[in-house]
Amino acid sequence: MSEAVVKKRRPVKRWIVLALILAGIYCAYLGPTYLRPISPVVSVPGEPIGISIGGFEITNTILATLLSDVILIIMAISAYRFLARGNLVPSGFYNLFETLVEFTWNTVQGASAKWARRILPITATIFLLIFVANMVKMIPGFESIGLIESSHADRAYAPYELFKVGGLTVYTLDKGQPVEPVHIEGGEAAAAEGEHAEETEEVCTACEVIPYLRGSATDLNFTFGLAISAVVLTQVFGVMALGPKYFEKFFQFRKLISGGVFGIIDFGVGFLEIILEFAKILSFGFRLFGNIFAGALLLSIIGALLPVIIPPGLYLFEVFFGVIQAYVFFLLATIFISSATVGHGGEEHH
Repeated sequence: MSEAVVKKRRPVKRWIVLALILAGIYCAYLGPTYLRPISPVVSVPGEPIGISIGGFEITNTILATLLSDVILIIMAISAYRFLARGNLVPSGFYNLFETLVEFTWNTVQGASAKWARRILPITATIFLLIFVANMVKMIPGFESIGLIESSHADRAYAPYELFKVGGLTVYTLDKGQPVEPVHIEGGEAAAAEGEHAEETEEVCTACEVIPYLRGSATDLNFTFGLAISAVVLTQVFGVMALGPKYFEKFFQFRKLISGGVFGIIDFGVGFLEIILEFAKILSFGFRLFGNIFAGALLLSIIGALLPVIIPPGLYLFEVFFGVIQAYVFFLLATIFISSATVGHGGEEHH
């Protein structure tokens, strides 16, 4: 009986990890050059992937955001069905979901107990969306699988055919065959000739990969969209709580008339408050974008230079920073919205 127990406890996972490390060493240093990882081409805006809906072009970051939305909706429906069945003791995924909701509720209630029920659905949704988007981008294939096209950057590689599946040919880039990209010059005529030449060729000669999926927060459109939404909702909640008196925070005409010198100072401070609202948008957008974009770039570069052992540790840090950035955005949005519901100058509209 004891021998059987010993056999079951053999360290199979240890051998799997060792096999993966050896396979990584072979692919990165000993095997054919087309197996070796390549540093990506850095691109700030989202890249088109050949999909359009109603004339609207879908980029890889939009597609990743839609994927995150679908996952978030499935999570919500699953949690709702779990509660509808009368289950009171969560486990597994539901336990994690309950922990996240309870954590966000306690934070919002601590910031504004009176408005917590109205603020929570908005800020918690922002938190869960950023959280899911940051976790989804850790899936293998993000920023590495996509279309192969002619490179417009200063670095490109020759394509290498891996295999064919029906009429689909799968290529990779050969790190052992760097190619100097040909930059088109001479105006529109030369550009048209270049496009015609690309259409007639089966595959490019100096290539780069345009990934199908890229982290949502690596696109400024995503981060600034959330930032603008949070700041606009701050004004909405301020008006809901204080009515027209909320705008006295920005336009302090009463103090200008009756406050003397200090009234002039307060009036100027009101205009600074307006500037501060726009500064919140910049702070929200660039903070989230900078941290997530830098993390993705670091993973890609280190993964190409030291592709064995080091990247898994960086992945753990990336998960940690992804959670932290989601929480920071959620916390600041909660504080700004809750502070807008509090009266200024010792008054509060009930």
